[in-house]
Amino acid sequence: MHSSAQRDFIVAHHHQRILVVIGSHHQAARENSDPAFQDAHIYVHLKAVYILTLKKGGGKGHDRRIGAAQKLFHEIGSKGKAPALSSLASGKVMDQVMTRKPHEMLAATLSQELDAVNVLIRTRMASQHAPRIPEVTAHLVEAGGKRLRPMLTLAAARMCGYEGDHHLKLAATVEFIHTATLLHDDVVDESAQRRGRPTANLLWDNKSSVLVGDYLFARSFQLMVETGSLRVLDILANASATIAEGEVLQMTAASNLKTGEDIYLQVVRGKTAALFSAATEVGGVIAGASEAQVKALFDYGDALGIAFQIADDLLDYQGDSKATGKNVGDDFRERKLTLPVIKAVAQATDEERAFWTRTIEKGKQEDDDLEQALALMAKYGTLEATREDANAWAAKAKAALDALPDHEIRSMLRDLADYVVSRLN
Repeated sequence: MHSSAQRDFIVAHHHQRILVVIGSHHQAARENSDPAFQDAHIYVHLKAVYILTLKKGGGKGHDRRIGAAQKLFHEIGSKGKAPALSSLASGKVMDQVMTRKPHEMLAATLSQELDAVNVLIRTRMASQHAPRIPEVTAHLVEAGGKRLRPMLTLAAARMCGYEGDHHLKLAATVEFIHTATLLHDDVVDESAQRRGRPTANLLWDNKSSVLVGDYLFARSFQLMVETGSLRVLDILANASATIAEGEVLQMTAASNLKTGEDIYLQVVRGKTAALFSAATEVGGVIAGASEAQVKALFDYGDALGIAFQIADDLLDYQGDSKATGKNVGDDFRERKLTLPVIKAVAQATDEERAFWTRTIEKGKQEDDDLEQALALMAKYGTLEATREDANAWAAKAKAALDALPDHEIRSMLRDLADYVVSRLN
């Protein structure tokens, strides 16, 4: 907060750009007039940064004074309108800077629909005869996930002008499929923790996790059928098969040094991108979007999912453990061949290949092996090369959006693609 004789203002920095917001002055609002911001309450949208200045004495009567000034900034809200300024704060003395991430802004924009989806999820995960089903499901569903995949379905439908309610069922379907795969994955991987909490297979048992996952798959197909769209059923059924196929492929390829980037990409498309692309695609289909727009939505989800997984794999070797929830090198210790290692193996000398064979294929790891692995990745620049790949896929996702309607959600989806890889910077 900076001050002068006549006005207070905030200077916000965002990606090497500077935004100056005038906070107070003592003249009425006029066109092209800086003094328009007397005791102003201003909600500003600049990429993923949202700044709210709250000054004393800004009651309802002051809203009119900055009406013209609002036009200087991006309007927000589900109908393209900024919120009533007096609703943000009234008669309070405070200055606050809020930074919101793109998925949080998307959630805020879709909040009513997300609430309806959550109600639907809780209703459909119930079981009259097997109380363990809602117990296990609730443990994972209520664990604080971002609901990113169902949000993508809602966002795609909204952006394409959909006004019905079948997109709610499809969003719940996508979340059920995702939850089912997590329950199964934790059994396959013998995981003990998910989203900072003990896994369902640890709290109950493997049988419960597998069977409840099967139940959620069945529920998801019930919801698909209720939309009355065979095309939607085809898309989501194919995605479910691709996910299972990707998991099986990963089991056979994860510790095999013959695994190249093509197989890695196939695994990533199966385990992550397939559901991202299906989520966006069905949103367009249910909205009656054109074939070109449906294809663009598929391409966006596919590229976003790949960028997301590549970034996740890179963060395993150079991320912040507190932010990622994983220890650095977990994938190495679990003998998983991810992109940074695959690139290093492809350039390895005979001696270096022997190291990768011992540590990844045979699993005979010693105390200093992680440091050696990181040194080899640094030698060949594979971490930076992996970062470039993630950025390239994020760029593909953003390019796909060009074929979609000009809408505030399109801007949020573009920001989301940037955010997925911004974790690497």
